[in-house]
Amino acid sequence: MNSTIRIGDITIHRIVEKQYGFAPAREFLPTLTAEVLEENRAWLGAALDAADRLVLCFQSYVVRTPHHTVLVDSCIGNDKERPTRLGWHRKTDTAFIDGLAAVGLGVEDIDIVMCTHLHGDHVGWNTRLENGRWVPTFPRARYLFSARELDYWSGEHTRSPLVAMEDSVLPIVAARRADLITSDHALNDHVRLLPTPGHTPDHFAVRLGHGRDDAVITGDLLHSPLQARIPELSMGSDFNPALAALTRRSFLERYCDTPTLCCTAHFPAPSVGHLKRWGNGFRCEATA
Repeated sequence: MNSTIRIGDITIHRIVEKQYGFAPAREFLPTLTAEVLEENRAWLGAALDAADRLVLCFQSYVVRTPHHTVLVDSCIGNDKERPTRLGWHRKTDTAFIDGLAAVGLGVEDIDIVMCTHLHGDHVGWNTRLENGRWVPTFPRARYLFSARELDYWSGEHTRSPLVAMEDSVLPIVAARRADLITSDHALNDHVRLLPTPGHTPDHFAVRLGHGRDDAVITGDLLHSPLQARIPELSMGSDFNPALAALTRRSFLERYCDTPTLCCTAHFPAPSVGHLKRWGNGFRCEATA
């Protein structure tokens, strides 16, 4: 299920941790009606299972540039307390580490970890459990967090403890491995950020390519192909659903009918394609 894409002088590896029917479509997308779901059922294919659950892929992208090896989002992680999330709770499989090894990488080869936002399935492998303590998984890496995003979730954590902050974010800060950035930060001439707020307060997408956007990694701007077809469908846990919808349509308009490769965080395999207009919405046409 993992794949490798080469564009110009960068290489992108998809590292898949899990793919499964995650949640009922109409619970995940609260404004989705039964009628609209039925109208779109035929083309959704592998993105909708037999029980009408949205099939989501949980994955990271490793980007190799002439300068750095960058991990964008660190998936779910092992040994994490996630009792409300089917398939995440106290997970112990080796899929993620095996995926890195399959493309010739170990945890020591990652220079930069970029988290598009600080939800649990995008920060999980930031840390690993060692002798009862959460320590950085990637021993050489600097971890790039949006300063606004970290400030917001740190405040929420103070008011009501958040397990992902406790086990996957704050240990990185305590280890002095975090670099706080803005959501329009440029790492170098191959990796630049694009502010895409709404799903979380300072969510960002990641633009890749030397002097142009050869590819873009969406983060949670999109979860399902249904949201490309109907950008106004926001998920129930979006920080600001109305802003998320506006940001999503703006992003889709920006990259529609361009050569830019769209690398989605959660679309089922192959997860990557080119954005095309489809009536009043869009579709992601898989690459060959």
